[in-house]
Amino acid sequence: VLIKYGTQKQKDFYIPKILSNKHWWCQGYSEPGAGSDLASLTTRAEKVVGGYIINGTKTWTTMAHYADMMFILVKTNSQCKPQEGISFLLLDMKSKGISVKPIITLDKSHYINMVYLEDVFIPQENLIYEENKGWTVAKYLLGHERTNNAQVSSSKRALNKIKKIAKEQIFGDSFLCKDQRFMDKVARCEARILALEFNLLKAISNDSKGISPGAEANMLKIRGSEIQQEITELVLEASGYYA
Repeated sequence: VLIKYGTQKQKDFYIPKILSNKHWWCQGYSEPGAGSDLASLTTRAEKVVGGYIINGTKTWTTMAHYADMMFILVKTNSQCKPQEGISFLLLDMKSKGISVKPIITLDKSHYINMVYLEDVFIPQENLIYEENKGWTVAKYLLGHERTNNAQVSSSKRALNKIKKIAKEQIFGDSFLCKDQRFMDKVARCEARILALEFNLLKAISNDSKGISPGAEANMLKIRGSEIQQEITELVLEASGYYA
């Protein structure tokens, strides 16, 4: 398995557990005051003998209540530019001092959480790459994550569902698939999905050659999000009063 960062010992220990699904992971990036502006995070890591003592709060942490491990960004140096004083650590979620509290969403679901860290110890061996170089690791990881967030396959499935709905007799005696204006919207959306898929495949191809996605990853995520919103509006229009 090709992993850019991490020691060989870390790879040998964690990768088999990830591949076998023995370890579930959550992401400790966002904080109550640091979401889009991730560099302003305030979770602190104090250097001690053998590792770090962590204090702070993480939020919107998906599946933290099930996770065995968290990869977490912490502030290890406040006397420099924000991005230069961040470290990337691996946190055992069973460590003393961790509290996970649910955030219940509007649909009454529980999959995101607040994670409170009070004097949590993380051993030195759980540092990824170098101290104060965590921003480099985080950017690399987010680049790959955002290509996945393009959600091409789910958008294609959703568009096929819209086409099926358009063939149903919802509006009296007429079929929406006979409405040229509506089908033009569907066609334009499909063209955008195909263009997004082409660019996603290009990014994947580049990655296989060792070329990491840069700003392109952000563009894929933004376009993917716009298309998902467009699809939602088409579903509402196609479903009529059933929406």
